[in-house]
Amino acid sequence: MTPRVLIVGAGIAGLALARALRARDITAGLVERVPEWETSGTGLYLPGNSVRALDELGIWAELAARANPIRRQRLLDHRGRLLADIDVHKYWEGVATCVAIRRAALHAALRAGSVEVPVRLGLSVTALDDDGQAKRARFSDGSTGTYDLVVGADGVHSTIRGLAVGGPAARDVGQASWRFVAEGFSEIEDWTVMLGRGRAFLTVALGEGSVYCYADVNTNEAADARGAEWRELFVDFADPVPRLLQHAGDAYFAPIQEVAPPAWTAHRVVLVGDAAHASSPNMAQGAAMALEDALVLADALATSEDIEHALTDYQRRRAPRITWVQEQTHRRDRTRNLPPIVRNMTLRLVGERIYHSNYRPLREQP
Repeated sequence: MTPRVLIVGAGIAGLALARALRARDITAGLVERVPEWETSGTGLYLPGNSVRALDELGIWAELAARANPIRRQRLLDHRGRLLADIDVHKYWEGVATCVAIRRAALHAALRAGSVEVPVRLGLSVTALDDDGQAKRARFSDGSTGTYDLVVGADGVHSTIRGLAVGGPAARDVGQASWRFVAEGFSEIEDWTVMLGRGRAFLTVALGEGSVYCYADVNTNEAADARGAEWRELFVDFADPVPRLLQHAGDAYFAPIQEVAPPAWTAHRVVLVGDAAHASSPNMAQGAAMALEDALVLADALATSEDIEHALTDYQRRRAPRITWVQEQTHRRDRTRNLPPIVRNMTLRLVGERIYHSNYRPLREQP
């Protein structure tokens, strides 16, 4: 019997899962708390394993024309002096190319790829009841529904995690971040980060002069990280940072948080994406892990006659990879927070080796 599946959250993880299930003849319903689709947003850098997952979902061919290939990653100190230059195109050869893309373009492609899946916007889950055989969801409009499986794809502050799985709330990792897109910088190519003391400024070329900018600071470096004058924290950075900051008036602010619940599953409930394992963005693996979650969970559900067995299989297959990514993000943060002289020397000597070590297991299929 085809299971009745409810996916809560229509971001990258939820939409990818809806498409992956549909490809396996499992139809799900989606609910999303925002009242209408967002058409703005900033950018994303997608390493090779992200693009491989998009190809497996069958939407990469449509997205390729809107993505900008990224061939190199360059690490500089805050004055613009080179620390490491990594050929990521060569490293991911045989897996997929690395690209940068506008978040809105990726989301639109995922929506188009899930067009046959019913979606209810402006709706959230307020309670989950268990009758032993199914889950009864109560929604914010007063309606209810009964499902064989409820999937929490509702982000860092997941309602489903709180209602059904439990565990600690999202944890601040000690950094505050700002994201924005600047136009008119055709001279900026590929992926470049400048590193200061407790501060970083990343630029990723989106193509046609558009640049995705990501800035962060250790929160002990900025007592009021939300303040309107946050740009002053980067005034001593080399060009093009000062010019880019002139375009940062509508920057999106967020603290960097991590999610590490003791389990991703409960009776007929499962978490995917950031709801299960949000991590620091320094590995650029948020989208990749969400897309891989969707493919693995869909495969587990399609190949098992028992939902609880499928959920156990899903967590068994995903846990080592997620643990690896979170451990690497911690190591990368520790390296970044070394005294600048030590950090810079380390990156000059072994920066490329660190990169290869961080990503080596991710070249393999999940």
